[in-house]
Amino acid sequence: MLVSIHSDQRVGVFVDVSNMYYSAKNLYGAKVDFGKVLHAAVSGRKLIRAFAYVIKADVGTEKEFFDALEKRGFEVRTKDLQVFLGGAKKGDWDVGIAMDAIRLADKVDVIVLVTGDGDFAALVDYLKNNKGCRVEVVGFERTTSSMLTSSADAFSNLEDAPDKFLIKSK
Repeated sequence: MLVSIHSDQRVGVFVDVSNMYYSAKNLYGAKVDFGKVLHAAVSGRKLIRAFAYVIKADVGTEKEFFDALEKRGFEVRTKDLQVFLGGAKKGDWDVGIAMDAIRLADKVDVIVLVTGDGDFAALVDYLKNNKGCRVEVVGFERTTSSMLTSSADAFSNLEDAPDKFLIKSK
């Protein structure tokens, strides 16, 4: 799935769960199989750490989902959904993902960002130019920023094999 892979590369994977969840839901009416995405992102290399960033919204199946992510090898980072005075809601992990990636950059050869969010293009440039990391992006092409894909060393399009990476609703 990814190019320029060497089995001795140390990999860190950072998954923007909300971004991937809504992309899969809007494009396919399906859910992402994050375990399969992790396996493809690592692609036979040495996984150092894998993070899944989630927003707690106090819905019934949340804990089961978070537990399933942990069973698939992710360290789950949670943040509460912010609800503002007029009812507006916000849940965002961009700064947390960026900080964790920068902290881990000296311990890995490859950073894999699983997201389509173009806000991460500056992070990609920083990791490549200041930390010497190879940066790969995994996402759905139709919902991934072209700025993000063009700044990355490689882009893996989950739309190339949706049956492999998606769980269809029953």
